[in-house]
Amino acid sequence: MTWKQTGGALPARVFGPVTSEMLVKYSGASGDFNPIHYDKDYAVAAGYRGVFAQGMFQAALLSTFVADLFGSGAVRRFAVKFRDQVWLGAILTCAGEVTEVTPGEDGVRVAVRLSLTSDEGAVVVVGDAELEVPARVWDAPPVADQALMSQGVGS
Repeated sequence: MTWKQTGGALPARVFGPVTSEMLVKYSGASGDFNPIHYDKDYAVAAGYRGVFAQGMFQAALLSTFVADLFGSGAVRRFAVKFRDQVWLGAILTCAGEVTEVTPGEDGVRVAVRLSLTSDEGAVVVVGDAELEVPARVWDAPPVADQALMSQGVGS
C-alpha cells in the first residue's frame, strides 16, 4: 500500500528540537507576545515547568507538513485540536493517514487525519485536512512527489 491510497500512512516529518529562538521568531510573526512563550521565570510563576510553544506554532508545523506534501494551493480545509503543551527541546513528529481518496475531473480530493507527537510520547495536536490535488501532482511518480511540491506545483 502506498500513502496515496485510503488507509495509507503519510511519510512522517520531524521538526525540532524546539528552541527559544523559534518561539521568539514565531511571536514576532504572529503578534503573540505572551511572555509565557519566552520568559521562563514568568512561565514558572504561572505554574508551568517552563516556557512552551504557542498552539498556533504547533498548528503551523502540521500545516507545513501538509502543504509540503500536497502543495499549499491544494488545501481546502484544515482544522486542529490542541491536546498538550510543547516544551523547549521537544522533537516533534508529524504523521498522518489518508482517510479518503475521491478521483475527480481535474484531480483527486483527499482527506487526511493528522497528528503531531512529541518525543515524550504525547500527542500534542490532532487534526484533519481536505485537499484538492491536481492530477499532474497526484499521478507523479513517488520519487518526484517532493520535487514537484518544492517547485510549487499544485499551488
